[in-house]
Amino acid sequence: MRKTATKLADGRELIYYDLDGDVIREPADDPRPLHPVTTTLTEIRHDPILDEDVVIASHRQTRTFLPPAEACPLCPSRPGRPTEIPASDYEVAVFENRFPSLTGNAGRCEVVCFTADHHTSFAALGPDRAALVLAAWTDRTAELAALPSVRQVFCFENRGEEIGVTLGHPHGQIYAYPFVTPRTERMLASAAAHAARTGGRNLFDDTVAAEREDGSRVVLDTAHWTAFVPYAARWPYEVHLHPRRRVPDLLALDDAARTEFPQVYLELLRRFDRIFGEGEPPTPYVSAWHQAPLRHPRRSEFALHLELFTIRRAPGKLKFLAGSESGMNVFINDVPPEAAAERLREVAGK
Repeated sequence: MRKTATKLADGRELIYYDLDGDVIREPADDPRPLHPVTTTLTEIRHDPILDEDVVIASHRQTRTFLPPAEACPLCPSRPGRPTEIPASDYEVAVFENRFPSLTGNAGRCEVVCFTADHHTSFAALGPDRAALVLAAWTDRTAELAALPSVRQVFCFENRGEEIGVTLGHPHGQIYAYPFVTPRTERMLASAAAHAARTGGRNLFDDTVAAEREDGSRVVLDTAHWTAFVPYAARWPYEVHLHPRRRVPDLLALDDAARTEFPQVYLELLRRFDRIFGEGEPPTPYVSAWHQAPLRHPRRSEFALHLELFTIRRAPGKLKFLAGSESGMNVFINDVPPEAAAERLREVAGK
């Protein structure tokens, strides 16, 4: 892999990732008349009742919203139509978000473009490209983790207008939070309580072992990865993907798990596109890497895992967060996890 870093017209960082380590990329200049980036736009407020942080980012109201393909800012630049990617082509590109939720000491937000092809999806990529994206996620995790203000790095992809995506080009994002997210704090608290109850056993290890032993919710079980629908799944179709060897973050994956990941992940994504049958639009989903927080006293107890879920519950029907979910955080799932896992096994390799 070769990594080439450059700057956009307003000072934001742009990094190209190429599979061929011998490629010499001459970064193209960004000709756009952009103003320098303002780094004081985000405010983090603490909710004392829930003991959680909330990000206030009013400047995001003006961000680009569902432009036509010919005006997509994530496609390569063309003569007379400069974009966020000045090059005429690229494999994987990462740049600082022009409309970030987190800025300055309040963190950093980056966009990860998986391919220059506007009309494809991650599921349609080949294993080599998926491996390159994994390498980019890992590299960005390392770079962002080195920033003094960052406490947690979150790599994720939102796909589909139903999820709230504002750009149709295949891409994901990376958030570098200056705090530990509420979801992670709860997981760490649960892990600590489990260790206290069981004489030091690890919650994540025990959960994965129990799912593998039961088997009814396991979707894929390979030499280095296990994918299962959790026993108490919140979403209609939800899969958690764990490396068989527990590690805290992407940086700690061994070569064997890293090599096998593209095949496993691409198969999961393709099954998500098959579960509702032919003729249905591509399945909207969220794919989220959960990584251990940085410089945290219980960091070693955390387990890297990927959570993949869709809000589509049946053909033409979506699950909306209503009163119980939004008001009380009590999820009501219409699809039994065992039935979801069976369906995901049924659509293997079709």
